Amino acid sequence: MATIEKDSVSGQNTTGHEWDGIKELNTPLPKWWVYVFWATVLWAIGYWVAYPAWPLVNGYTKGTLGYSSRGELDNELAAQKKSRSAWLSKIEASDVAAIEKDKDLLRYAMAGGKIAFNENCGACHGVGGVGAYGYPTLADDEWLWGGTLADIEQTIKFGVRNTNANSRQSEMPKFGVDGVLKPEQIAAVSDYVVSLASKAPAKGSAGETVYAENCAVCHAEDGSGMAAVGAPALNNQIWLYKGTKDAIVAQVNKPKHGSMPAWSERLDASTIKMLAVYVHNLGGGK
Repeated sequence: MATIEKDSVSGQNTTGHEWDGIKELNTPLPKWWVYVFWATVLWAIGYWVAYPAWPLVNGYTKGTLGYSSRGELDNELAAQKKSRSAWLSKIEASDVAAIEKDKDLLRYAMAGGKIAFNENCGACHGVGGVGAYGYPTLADDEWLWGGTLADIEQTIKFGVRNTNANSRQSEMPKFGVDGVLKPEQIAAVSDYVVSLASKAPAKGSAGETVYAENCAVCHAEDGSGMAAVGAPALNNQIWLYKGTKDAIVAQVNKPKHGSMPAWSERLDASTIKMLAVYVHNLGGGK
């Protein structure tokens, strides 16, 4: 049986428990701590009653105040949508050229376009349109399908090489795989493209002849490209893939073709217009 004693040092009674000569003092909790504890218990009970708290089989207790964090979010989104509706209705009623001419609309479209770009386009084209391997840069003045406002809006709306009936379509022939050109011709034209990109075209070379007969119809005689068919310029050092001879040989032999979704199937008209204005103003819009 536990024997309660008074501790000779503190004067406090023990609980009667002893372990290896160590005795436990029976020290009560401070009254302020007890009061705070019971206050928190009462607060918790009040919270259970006032707010949604307990899960049920087909729902949960609603609480006497009827508060709902989801409902509060819905209200905030509705208020936000209402505040934006005036601007969005103006954007929807205007074409992209008119939006750029209106300073207030342009400011709003740039802000909205940046958000939409980061959410939908940045994964491929990079933040700020810096581009990546196989994904064109949008912050310069080189455009596969044209860099005017109308061109950009068209590309965003319907995309490139997808199932949408209005998507931009083009395909570079498989010059090597299909036997259109021999390996030595592919090597020669690749050398010529490298010289074009270096601003020192190899005039009179075998590669120039192959280029003129097979490539100039899309990429132009001077290698400046042709936006109507999405043929990139070859007379500079801006490459969708790589600009080494080996990379060019691989592309001529069996070309890679990128694809882009038709965003009109996923985004509303106002968002597409804001995206077009944002991309056009990244630094390279014509």
